[in-house]
Amino acid sequence: MASACIPAAPTQPALPSGPAVFKTIPYAFILPEILCGTWVWILVAATSVSFPLLQGWVMYVSLSSCLISLLLLISYIFGFHKNSENWKVLDSLYHGATAILYLSAAVLQANATITSESGPNSPLYYQLNSAASFFAFITTFLYILHAFSIYYQ
Repeated sequence: MASACIPAAPTQPALPSGPAVFKTIPYAFILPEILCGTWVWILVAATSVSFPLLQGWVMYVSLSSCLISLLLLISYIFGFHKNSENWKVLDSLYHGATAILYLSAAVLQANATITSESGPNSPLYYQLNSAASFFAFITTFLYILHAFSIYYQ
């Protein structure tokens, strides 16, 4: 008589630790997020901040998300997650919320870029603001990719 084989329940993929973080798709986005976010706040800091409310928000979002992403990357590298399912939820919620905040910051930076076109030293600051806007939208896209890829995994 043939024995009935019960299929095994699908297992969740293990969360990466160590260098495997840089090879696994959703988690490999963390380093580019940090690098592009760093470029955003460096470029905004290099300009003459003529709109402190707008560019202050851009600086706050880019700097705080850069630091929190760095802490998240360090925690993944050292394996603080201990392969807990709660880390996936935390990661997805953090990257989703940060994508929304970064989108607002990118739009405000684009507005500051447009209005800085006609100021003193406009060619230099316009180029810096344009680069900051570009990297802000790239960083927003990276956070969206990370949030959706961890959600659908």
